[in-house]
Amino acid sequence: MTRFPISRPRRLRLKEHVRDLISDVRLSQDNFILPIFVNDNIRKPIPIDDLEGHNYYPPESPDLTKFLDYALELGVKSFLIFGVPSRKDFYGSEAWSRQGVVQKAIRYIRRELGDSPVIFTDLCLCGYTDHGHCGLPKDIGGSTIIDNDSTLELYGKIAVSHAEAGADFIAPSGMMDGQVKYIRESLDREGFNWVGIMSYSVKFSSSFYGPFRGVMDSSPRHGDRRSYQMDYRNRYEALKEVMMDLEEGADIIMVKPALAYLDIIRMVKEEYPYIPLAAYNVSGEYMMVKVAAKNGVFEESGIIFEVLTSIKRAGADIIISYHAIEAAKILKNMY
Repeated sequence: MTRFPISRPRRLRLKEHVRDLISDVRLSQDNFILPIFVNDNIRKPIPIDDLEGHNYYPPESPDLTKFLDYALELGVKSFLIFGVPSRKDFYGSEAWSRQGVVQKAIRYIRRELGDSPVIFTDLCLCGYTDHGHCGLPKDIGGSTIIDNDSTLELYGKIAVSHAEAGADFIAPSGMMDGQVKYIRESLDREGFNWVGIMSYSVKFSSSFYGPFRGVMDSSPRHGDRRSYQMDYRNRYEALKEVMMDLEEGADIIMVKPALAYLDIIRMVKEEYPYIPLAAYNVSGEYMMVKVAAKNGVFEESGIIFEVLTSIKRAGADIIISYHAIEAAKILKNMY
């Protein structure tokens, strides 16, 4: 009787170094952007209750630069700065003030650490307005809508103020139509044509943002954001949003959230393989891992690495994650 050879893929799985040798997806500290929260209302770092393991930092604090220096030593070189202002108003005017919390933090970081950190800045109004929306609301016939075009004027001012302070990339997250074009033109007009744009191109209206909204006190005081953030039931609309942002001048595109949208990450990467793609592993995804690990559901470092690898495997070149420091420590011990 003729015997056929058995296919044995496990021969390539027997030894750890062989598994490493042939792995087609490999995480690196270079893939990560770490979110940082600067708060104009404090004088020393304060733990963030809604985001276990993370702190608010004063914008001009040695503690801030000490932490960033620690991250740099671990190989995490890129940071996404969010600001909690000292006051809020209808227009969110602290967002573009030269003495705004993000602007002060950038200047301080540059003074203390030079060009070493790659600084991305989140550009939105929700954390700076007393109504909590990403744009300027107005009443039409008893219904509240967001005045898209008036909002763009403010986005342009914010972008220029961040660039003047020393940001490398502006990251508009408000999902206003035409925001990338308006910001690009504003930056170029003021001589900042070297400052890049990482656009939140595909940002779904999601419950996974819950902890972050607590961190920033940025929940809408009335209504919701479904009129401008994407409906999570839609798939191909993502390609339309990316196409428009690229035509308007985006340098990096983003899908947010990540874990529940791996199919979207894959689809966007297949359509635009030559464009750097970021994915935001958001606060709700982060806290699910933290809570489950604390309750003994699984071992934390293993699940962190699996989650982040899945995001990269789906097609993300860049991963914005609150796990970045933990993942960098794991990687440092692995290699």
